[in-house]
Amino acid sequence: MGRPSEGAGLTDPDFSASGPYGGFGPEDLLACYARGVFPMAEARDDPRIFIIEPDQRGVIPLDAFHIPTRLRRTVRSEPFEVRVDTAFEAVLDGCAAVQGPEREDTWINAPIRRLYAALFAMGHVHSIECWKEERLVGGLYGVSLGGAFFGESMFSRERDASKVALVHLVARLRKGGWPLLDAQFLTEHLSQFGAVETPQAAYLRRLKPALSVTPDQAALLEVIDGTEAVALATA
Repeated sequence: MGRPSEGAGLTDPDFSASGPYGGFGPEDLLACYARGVFPMAEARDDPRIFIIEPDQRGVIPLDAFHIPTRLRRTVRSEPFEVRVDTAFEAVLDGCAAVQGPEREDTWINAPIRRLYAALFAMGHVHSIECWKEERLVGGLYGVSLGGAFFGESMFSRERDASKVALVHLVARLRKGGWPLLDAQFLTEHLSQFGAVETPQAAYLRRLKPALSVTPDQAALLEVIDGTEAVALATA
C-alpha cells in the first residue's frame, strides 16, 4: 500500500505495453505474488512494468491490528456507507489520481490497469469502498491469493475514508480466516495501525503457509456495520 523510498531496487524483467498484457498476463502476475514479488511502474506514462523484491517488507499483523481511539469513534459512527467490489475501476482511478504534493504521480500505468482489471474479473482483486451521498469518497484495493491479501493502494477524498476502508478490510480478513496482510512497504501512515517491517526472507517464510490456506471468500462481501468492524478488527 506504499511506495518504495528513493533507491529501492527495480529488478528485471521490465515488460512493455505491447500486446494485450505487454507479454505479461494475469496468471504471471499471480505467480509473482506467490513468489513474494510484485509489479510497479515508474510513472503513469511509462509503459514498462518492473518486478520489485524489496529487502524489507511491510506487513500489517492481523492479530495485532491497532485502531487509534479517534478512528474507532469514526468507524462506529458510520460516516460512510462501506461497499465491496461495486466500483473497482473507480477505486483504481482514485488511487491513480494525484493526491497533493506528497503524491504528484502514480505507479499505476495502462498495462497495470489492464492486469488488475483482469484479476478483478477472475475474482482475485477486491475493492473496499467508502461512499457518501452516492459519491465514492475513498477506498482501497488489493489481491487475494490463498490466505494472503496483498494491499495495493488506497485513496481518500474525505477525511479518514481510506482508514475506514482499511478497518473494514481487516475485519473481513479476520472473519474469513486470512492469516497474512501484506502492505509492501512500511510507511508512517501504516505504522499507526501496527504495521511492521520484516526482512524479505522472513516474509517469504510467512507467505508460503499462508498461500495454502483457503479462507472464506464470502466474508469479504458481507455487510458489516461500524461497531462490528471495530470488534472484528481488534478481537
